[in-house]
Parts: sequence; C-alpha cells; structure tokens
Amino acid sequence: MYKPLALAASVGGGIAASAVFGQVWKRVAGESEAPDPKDLSRSTREVLIAAAVQGTVFGLVKAAVDRAGAQGYRKLAHADPR
Repeated sequence: MYKPLALAASVGGGIAASAVFGQVWKRVAGESEAPDPKDLSRSTREVLIAAAVQGTVFGLVKAAVDRAGAQGYRKLAHADPR
C-alpha cells in the first residue's frame, strides 16, 4: 500500500521541486530560466552553479516529501513504511 502512495508523492515532489527551483533561480540570478548546458553563449561557471542549485533544491524537496510521506503512512497505518 505504501509504494503507490510514495510514487504519487514523488511525482508531486518533482513538480514542487521544479517550481521551487524556478523561484530560487529568479531570485539568485534575476532570470526567468536557468541556463541550458548546451547553450555555449553562457559561461561554464553559470551552468554549473545552476546545476548545483537545482540538485540541492531537488534533493531537499525529495527528502522532505519522502519523510512526510513516511510519517503520514505511519500515522495512518500504525506501521513503518518498509
């Protein structure tokens, strides 16, 4: 029962992480979109910083969603989600 719920939460978390990253990038870089790694008019430094920020945001959101899902499952099922 936990696996389908975790899958749905992961999809929602990915969508949320994308939105959070978009907002973070707008504030950090003042641009609406992060640089495309294949866009050679952008500096390597800028592309790598964008990738690092994106990875950090996605990792944090994934951990938060997984943790909240596991805690919610435990409250409902009175069992650990393993």
